Formats: sequence, C-alpha cells, structure tokens
Amino acid sequence: MIGILIELMHVRKGKALQVVLVLVVSLSSVGVIYFALAHKPQFTQSRVVIMVSTTTSLYQLGALNDLLNDFKNFTHTDVQFNILARGSGEALRLLADGATCFAFTHAPFLELQYIEQGKIERLAIFAYNEFVIVGPRTDPANISKAQNAIEAFKRIYYASEMGLAKFVSRGDFSGTHVRELQLWMIANLSPEGKSWYLKSGQGIAQTLIMADNLQAYTLTDVGSWLSLKNQGKIRNLAELKRDPGYLLNTYSFYISKSPACSASEIQDIAHKFREYLMSRGQDLLAQRYSGSLSPVKGREAIFLQLWEELAQLR
Repeated sequence: MIGILIELMHVRKGKALQVVLVLVVSLSSVGVIYFALAHKPQFTQSRVVIMVSTTTSLYQLGALNDLLNDFKNFTHTDVQFNILARGSGEALRLLADGATCFAFTHAPFLELQYIEQGKIERLAIFAYNEFVIVGPRTDPANISKAQNAIEAFKRIYYASEMGLAKFVSRGDFSGTHVRELQLWMIANLSPEGKSWYLKSGQGIAQTLIMADNLQAYTLTDVGSWLSLKNQGKIRNLAELKRDPGYLLNTYSFYISKSPACSASEIQDIAHKFREYLMSRGQDLLAQRYSGSLSPVKGREAIFLQLWEELAQLR
C-alpha cells in the first residue's frame, strides 16, 4: 500500500485531489480491518458435557429427558447430558467408577452400600411410585387374596412348584431385581435354579413383554406397567397386588465422588440441578406424570425415613 502511495505522489498536481482521496480510503480500510480483528468474537469456553446413568424405568417413561431438557431451557445452562440407561446396579457402578458423574436410581439397598464406601453422594430423593406384582388374569397362585407382597411371593413359589405358574425376573441387579430378591429373602424362599424361574436379563419393558407372552408373574414399577399397558403392548397380564409397605419405590439423584467428576463446572451444575429438581421439577412431575411418578414435595423428611427403612429391608 505504501508503494502505491509513493507512485501516486509523482502524478501531476492536477490529480492531487485523487491522491488525497486514495490515501483517506486506504487508511480507512486499515482502520476497518484492525477493528474487525480486535473485536472478533472469542469462543474459548466449550459446552460442559456430563455423562448420566439412569434406571431404565425413568428413561423409558420419558421423565428424565423432560426434567433435563426443562432444566436447560429454564436456567439457560449450556450443558450436554449424555444418558446411559441401565439397571440401577450398573448405573451405580458406573457412577462410583466415575464413568458417569450423575445417576438417577431406585435401589436404596445398593445406594446405601456405595454411600458408606464414600464413592457417591445423594443430592435428593425426588420422586416415588410403587412396585406392583402383575400376572395372568386367571391368577393361578391366587395372589390377589394375599395379605401383603411377602405372602404373594410365597403363593407364587408354591403354585409354581406345582406346575401352575411361572415367574419372570429381570435378573440384572437392577432396582426392580434387587427388590424382588429382598422379597424372596424375607419370604425365606429361593427360586434360583427352578425351571419355572426365568430371567430376562433386560430392561423392564422387555421383561414385561416376556412375562406377557408367557403369561407369567413378574414385579414391575407401576409407571412402566401403565405406560406399556396404555400403549397396548400388554394383553395377557393384570395388576394383581400392591403393597405400600414392601413395594414403595423411591427415586434418588446422586453425584459421583470420583476425581473424574470433581471439576467445578460439574459440581456447580449438580447443585443447580438439585435446586431445580426440588422446586420447578416437582411441579413438572405432578403435571405430566400423575399416576405414574409422584413428587415428594412437602414430604422430604418422611421419604428420607422410608428410604432408610427400604435400604435395610431384608
């Protein structure tokens, strides 16, 4: 640019005005370029990505996605949640190892073990529903007449031993499977190895469909049961037994204490989400999931006590 200006200076005087104009325009261009470079937006902060493990029931019901998406929209938090839907046992193991930083589970017995080991921290008990025992409409074990879930399991066991019934277990150390094992233990019975005791090794939806095809008994959370039933995927089973004592089902939110999850951004989002979950999130659950999943709002202390009792159930 300087060379051009020097050449222009040798042009005859009649063109002096053009030289001045060229010089002004050139200097203006330099100023524009400098301003653009000096004020170029800097995108140095990347979005926070958090791995989340969750029980399959919350995932299949759609509640977890609704909560996480509403949290991001309402709080304008720039975070990406990558969700792994697993049984609660696997979800907690991933959390304890630091493979995930958040977890949503419903297995108090397992949760307590990881808490006592110092590997996870509970941030909230945020929702509940019930487990229900479902089975053939003909109810060959007559569990609808049982006084409680323990007696119902005893009836299933003895009817199955007589060749009248079958039972499908998830067999995956999920929250549902752990509760089932606790019930067998309290009944002082072991179905392990019995020909009528079948294991799906899959999520609750697949387990319910398997039980429906075999017209067998199984244990399920009521949310998943109602969801599949309303979709017309269950045709041969009926809800046969509820028990608010032995079959209460609590859902909790945990954060990993692994160094992999110690970043301040993750910790801040965890506590920010807890505040959301126990306020606006409670209203969302009440409005969208009535009958399938209930908020604990106003009864937090009661559900903490119930969680402690369930964690010791054996």
